[in-house]
Amino acid sequence: MDAQFDTVSAFLAMGGHALYVWLAYGSTIAVLIGSYLAQRLRRRRQIARLRWEIETSEQPTSSLTE
Repeated sequence: MDAQFDTVSAFLAMGGHALYVWLAYGSTIAVLIGSYLAQRLRRRRQIARLRWEIETSEQPTSSLTE
């Protein structure tokens, strides 16, 4: 069975399509990382908002009848 690329530089050149191939890989990885980080940020904000709602709802309110 023959190897498709004889050298590492031939592999990196991707038969003349290196720019397209590596931009496709890079953009895919960037989108995946961006989605992951955005989801983490949304989760942290949601947890902070829920904690704030719990803290503010547990505080006793002053009443005028006391």
